Amino acid sequence: MHKACPLSELAPGEALRLNTAPPIAVFHTEEGELFAIDDTCTHQDASLTDGWVEGCEVECPLHASKFNLRTGQVDAPPAKLPVRTHEVTVVDGDIMVIESDEAPNLPPGLTVNGHV
Repeated sequence: MHKACPLSELAPGEALRLNTAPPIAVFHTEEGELFAIDDTCTHQDASLTDGWVEGCEVECPLHASKFNLRTGQVDAPPAKLPVRTHEVTVVDGDIMVIESDEAPNLPPGLTVNGHV
């Protein structure tokens, strides 16, 4: 389990990146929901925390792939593979992320610990 930050420090509409391997993105939507997905677009090496969130989707800042924050599924190409989703809970006011046991889908040339 990873501690992201106090809930009070992540405003609705904001995101933060956890320096895990691979990195995890935590999103606090305008609607007040919390989501965590792998932070790296599966199409090319780009941070999804730098993307744009609308509703329950995040758009990659590089080539506009869209990922569903609930399921990790691709909602718009060029990405073809989904990102992993992670369980998010709030414990004593802190956002906690339980990392998925599934293998991550990473873009070509990237490994769990960085570039090839």
